[in-house]
Amino acid sequence: MRWRLGGLLFAVLVIVALPYMVTRSGSRDALEANARVTHSSEVKSLTYRIAYVTRDGEAALYRLLDGDDNPQVRVRAGRASKEIPGLLAQLRDMTRDNADQQARIGALGSMVSGRLALLDQAMLHYRQGDVRAANEALRDSGTLFKMDDLIDGIVQSEDDTLLARRSQARAASSNSSLALTITATAQMLLLAIVVIVSERQISRRLQAEEREGQAVQRSQLIVQAVREPIALLDSKLCTLLVNAAFGELYGIPPSNRHSLPLVEIGDGAWRDSALQQRLNDVLLLDRELWDYELLQRTVDGVDRHVVINARRLQQDDGGEPVLLLTVSDVTARALVEQQVKELNRQLEGKVAQVSDVNRELEAFSYSVSHDLRAPLRHIAGFASKLEQHLGEGADDKSQHYIDVISDAARRMAQLIDDLLVFSRLGRGALRLQPVDMQSLAEEARVLAESEVHGRRILWSIAPLPIVIGDENMLRTVWQNLLGNAVKYTGKVEVAHIGVEMRRGDNGDYEFVVSDDGAGFDMQYSGKLFGVFQRLHRASEFPGNGIGLANVRRIVQRHGGKVWAEGSPGEGARFHFTLPASDLADAFAQERQ
Repeated sequence: MRWRLGGLLFAVLVIVALPYMVTRSGSRDALEANARVTHSSEVKSLTYRIAYVTRDGEAALYRLLDGDDNPQVRVRAGRASKEIPGLLAQLRDMTRDNADQQARIGALGSMVSGRLALLDQAMLHYRQGDVRAANEALRDSGTLFKMDDLIDGIVQSEDDTLLARRSQARAASSNSSLALTITATAQMLLLAIVVIVSERQISRRLQAEEREGQAVQRSQLIVQAVREPIALLDSKLCTLLVNAAFGELYGIPPSNRHSLPLVEIGDGAWRDSALQQRLNDVLLLDRELWDYELLQRTVDGVDRHVVINARRLQQDDGGEPVLLLTVSDVTARALVEQQVKELNRQLEGKVAQVSDVNRELEAFSYSVSHDLRAPLRHIAGFASKLEQHLGEGADDKSQHYIDVISDAARRMAQLIDDLLVFSRLGRGALRLQPVDMQSLAEEARVLAESEVHGRRILWSIAPLPIVIGDENMLRTVWQNLLGNAVKYTGKVEVAHIGVEMRRGDNGDYEFVVSDDGAGFDMQYSGKLFGVFQRLHRASEFPGNGIGLANVRRIVQRHGGKVWAEGSPGEGARFHFTLPASDLADAFAQERQ
């Protein structure tokens, strides 16, 4: 009796312990295999993510260049530079045990860095309004830095590694199966126990099914509460389930929830033949339907723009697959897009008008440059000949008349030259580059001081930043503003001239040039920046009244604005702003 009991205990021990050990070993191997599969999948997913983010940034920039100034598109265009370095670092860390993959990822990092550099360059051109240069930079990124082969190589290497690991897993599984076969015979002895226990298990299963039914009921309540229209269709595109939002949109009363053909719902809203074919493809070919746009007239008589998504679901009981259909009403978005198109059309008309005006200005400048200079040369030349002809016989009045004619001709020539410079400032292309405003201000200060001798001028120039702009044009701004400050403090015994800089609320740079000179009356400030507009007589302060007009045109072309403050006898303060940029901030940090 004892040996039977001992044998039974030994058999039970073998039946329990051996399967446990085999199962545990198999589970460990399965977990390891699963971890390897997961690791390989993560590496491939991360690789594809790098490629997607890179291309998505380029695609978003293309949309910006096409005129789609959506804030979300801007975010997408700038996302690649922020996310890619972190993704590459994560990918290197995950493949640290694979030298070949490390080499491929290093090459991929170089390619992606090149594309990101050209993407940043294209973004800079776009912000500067140079669409053509931006498009060229984007095309260069795709031509010079091709990364598809590297992506495929990394993914293929992970697939090869995964196949090898799966072969090892299959071998281990065969050994486990053999051990389990040996123990299966012994486990038959426990059949009686299993029969007894099964009754208890049935009871537990009934309880589980009850809980599952309650979970299904809760799920249905959630589906009904969702405000997005949802429908579940069978293989014949008849309704199995529709939520309240679907019924409200397409006129299905709550009391009528039995199966209805989709084409009969909503007074023909679903009779589109192309949509019917796409839905059948989803059911038969297991294709997913994403963002299918359709114009539907719903039961309320309103034409709605909707986006339809559908996918096939396989039932747990092995029955025919069903189709999950969701509808999104995007009528408001469609109306906004239509308005944007209309605004773009109007903008194109305005651009054409501006082009016509520019052509007229060019014709006017040509006329000023060629047609007005010839009569002036004749006036000046014949005045000189008249002076030579009269010689010493000319009396004082005649000589005075000749001098007046010559001075007027020279002044007219200077006015023509100033007018041409003003016209060119509005038409010439901006040569954008990093510009050190500190150097330009110092250069303008030295030039202004060189034109006056024996004067006492106290300068106060604050540290100035690096900006992105046309260096020659910005040099003209500083020379005009500081030259005016020196000129209009000419009657002050000790002149005080200051240059300040501060940042605006939006990050733009604001520059201020102040002096304690003649000043001006604020009621005439509107004339300060007009062409040939002067608030002081030429006998007091010489000049043609074109300098400040040039300043305003240059600042406006750089995207800034200019204004002035002052009072008679107490000096003036001239303000102008320039937009800040990340590239300019980077150059400023390098200088510091």
